[in-house]
Amino acid sequence: MLHFMKYKIGIPLLIIAALAAFFSFKYINEDVSEANARKALILNSVMGVIQEGHFAPRPVNDSFSNAVFNKLIETADYEKKLFTKEDIAQLSKYRYQIDDEIRNSTFECYELFNQLYTKRTAQIESFFKEIIKTDFTFDGNEEIQLNGDKIGFAANDKELKERWTRYIKYRVLAKYMELKKIQADEKNRRDTAKVNIDTSKFVVKSDAELRVSARGKVDTNLQKYFSKLNKGKEDDRFALYINAITLSEDPHTDFFPPREKKNFDVQMSGEFYGIGAQLKLEEDKVKIASIVPGSPSWKQGELKANDEIIKVGQGSAEPEDIQGYELEDVVQKIRGEKGTEVRLTVKRIDGSIKVIPIIRGKVALEETFAKSALINTDKGKVGYIYLSEFYSNFSSADGRRSADDIAKEVAKLKAEGVTGIILDLRYNGGGSLNDVVDMAGIFVGPGPVVQVKTSEAQPMILKSRSEVSYEGPFVIMVNQGSASASEILAAAMQDYKRAVIVGSTTFGKGTVQKQVPLDEIIDPIIRLKMINNKEPEIGSLKLTIQKFYRVNGGSTQLKGVTPDITLPDVYSEIEIGERKDKAALAYDEIKPVPLPEPPVLEGGARMNTGNMSTSYWSGSFDIARLRALSAQRVAASKSFESVKENAKRLKKLEQENIVSLNQDKFKKEQDEASALAKKIEETEKTVTQLDINNLAADKPRISADTATSERNKNWLRLLKKDIVLSETVNIIKDMQHK
Repeated sequence: MLHFMKYKIGIPLLIIAALAAFFSFKYINEDVSEANARKALILNSVMGVIQEGHFAPRPVNDSFSNAVFNKLIETADYEKKLFTKEDIAQLSKYRYQIDDEIRNSTFECYELFNQLYTKRTAQIESFFKEIIKTDFTFDGNEEIQLNGDKIGFAANDKELKERWTRYIKYRVLAKYMELKKIQADEKNRRDTAKVNIDTSKFVVKSDAELRVSARGKVDTNLQKYFSKLNKGKEDDRFALYINAITLSEDPHTDFFPPREKKNFDVQMSGEFYGIGAQLKLEEDKVKIASIVPGSPSWKQGELKANDEIIKVGQGSAEPEDIQGYELEDVVQKIRGEKGTEVRLTVKRIDGSIKVIPIIRGKVALEETFAKSALINTDKGKVGYIYLSEFYSNFSSADGRRSADDIAKEVAKLKAEGVTGIILDLRYNGGGSLNDVVDMAGIFVGPGPVVQVKTSEAQPMILKSRSEVSYEGPFVIMVNQGSASASEILAAAMQDYKRAVIVGSTTFGKGTVQKQVPLDEIIDPIIRLKMINNKEPEIGSLKLTIQKFYRVNGGSTQLKGVTPDITLPDVYSEIEIGERKDKAALAYDEIKPVPLPEPPVLEGGARMNTGNMSTSYWSGSFDIARLRALSAQRVAASKSFESVKENAKRLKKLEQENIVSLNQDKFKKEQDEASALAKKIEETEKTVTQLDINNLAADKPRISADTATSERNKNWLRLLKKDIVLSETVNIIKDMQHK
C-alpha cells in the first residue's frame, strides 16, 4: 500500500457527512429484526462507503450477486470438505438474490449459510471421531486430490464421510512416514557414531506401533482444529460473509471487525520478539508471505516466501502440528522471549519438508534502511543498493526518508568510482509515494514520474523536482514480490529508457487503499446509543480509492511491470500476484505524459558523472543485444537449469496435486521433491561467488558493535551466492562494453 504526505487524497468530508445521513435514515427506518439490526448497520455502512468512495464500485446486480456467492463458498470451503452438493443446491437459490438482500438489508442467504455451516462442522467432527479409530494400512492404490479447484463437492453425507476418511488417512500416512524417517535417521546416527552413545532410551518401534503413534498425533491435532471451529462465533461467520462482498469489489477492499481483525499479513517483528516474518492465511494454510530484512529469519537464511508452516517447536521439545490453527494462534506460538529457539517445520512449494531452527530476536530498524555494497569485477566496480521498502517518517520532519538515503548511497558509490549501479527492489512491497517521485529524480532529473487518478477526476501528474545525481549504467532488479511503489519506480525508469529492468514480472498492484473507520460515519445518536449499551464498535473498511498509471499511460494494475530481461524464476510457471484473483481491477490506459529532454550542461554538453565516459541516458544500450547475451549465459548455467526444473515441477503440482496413499509411492514422491531441493542447494555451491564488500565509508559504522558486524556478514554471505544478482552484474558489464 502506498502512503501519502503532500500527495494525499482522501474521501471528502462532504461524502462522509452524506454517508452519515444516509446510514442514519436507513438504519432507523429499515424494517429489520432486532437480531439483524447490527448486521444491517454493518452492511449498510460497508456498502455506502464502497458505493461513494471506491475507485470503481461494481453494479450491485445479479452478476455481482453471483461473484459474492462464489467468493463466500470458496472462502468457507475451498478444499470442499464441509458442504455437500445438497447444501450448495439449497444455497444456490440465493445465488442471484444477494444483490436484492443487500438493497433490502435482509440476510436469508447468510442465515442459511450460517445454519448449514454450523450443522456440517458438527457432523464432520463426528465423522472424525469415528474415522480416527481406524488402523489404516497403506498398501493399496488410493489417491487424494489436494487441489480444491480440481474436485467437486461430495454428493451426499455418505460421500462427505468417505472424503474425510481419505483425508484423515492422508494425514496419518504423512505423519507415519515422517516418524519412520526420524527413527531411521536416529538409528543410522547411532550406528555410525564414532563415540559411544547411550542406547537405553532409544527403542526401535515396529511399523504397527509407528502407525498408532501417527494416528494419535493426528487425533490430537484435529481435535484442536475442531475445538477452534466450535469456539468460532457467529460474528466471525458474518465477517466472512461481509468480506465475500468486499472482496468481490477487488482483492484489497477488506472489512475488519473490531473484536478480531483477521489480518492476512501478520508482522512478527518491530516491537515484538519473534522471527521477523510476515504470515498469511491461504486456503486454510499458514504460509510465509515475506521475510523482514535484517530479522532473525532473514539472517538464518532458510525460510522462504510461500513456505507452508505445518509444525512449530519450542527448542528441542516435541513440535506441535499447527495445521488447521487460526493465524493468530500460530503467531503466538512463534513469538517468544529474545534468544530462545523456535523450530519451524515447513513444507516447501515443491513438496519437500524442512525443519528450520531460528533464534528469536527483535528486528533491528536499521536493517530496513537502504544500504549498499561494492561488487568487484574484471571490468571495474559495480555498485549494489538494497531497498526493502519505500520508507518515510511521516510523524517527524527530521525522520529518515528512503529517497534521501538512496541519494546518499549513490553519492558514496560514485566516490568509490563505480562503473554501474544495481538497485534491488525484489520483494519490496511499496511505501511512500513522495519518495518514489523524489527517488526517480536522482536518475532522470525533473519530470513526470506517475499519474494518480480517482474514479471521476482527471489524473494528477506527480513530478520529480530533484536534480540528476547519477547518469551511468543502471539496472533495477524486480520479482513477483515487487509491488505498488516498486512498480511505479521500475515503470518510470523503463518509460524513460533510463534503466534495464531485470527479473520476473511484478505483482501488479496498481491501486491505493484508505482505512475508513465505520463508526465515524454512522449517525451520532445511534453511536451514542451503542456506547451507552456498551455495544462494540462495528469495525473498519480498507477501501480502494485510487489507481496509478505510468507516464506512458498504461496502468501498473494487473499486468505489473514486464522486465526488459526476464530471468528464470521458481514461480515463473504458475499464476501468482494480482492476476490470480478474478476480482482484481482491470488493466486500462489513459493519456500518456510527454517526457522532458534529458538535462544538459552549459554549452549543450551531456551530463557526465565521475569517471563515466559514455552516456546511457536515452536508451543507447541495446536491449536486444543485452537480452541475447544474458540468454546465452542462462542457457549454460546449471543453477538456472535447476530453477527451471523446479518451476516445471511446481506447475505440475499446481495442475495435478494428486498424492498417492500407498506408502511406497508416497515415499517416492517425497524423495523426488527432496532430491530436487538438494540438487538446487548443491548447484548453488558450485556457482562462482561474487566478490562483494562493504564501502569504505560504511566500515566504521559496521564494525562499531558485534551485532551489526554479524548482520553485515550474513547479508554479504547471502549476496555472494545469489545467482540472479550474479547474472545482473553480467548485464551491467554488457552495458559498459558494447
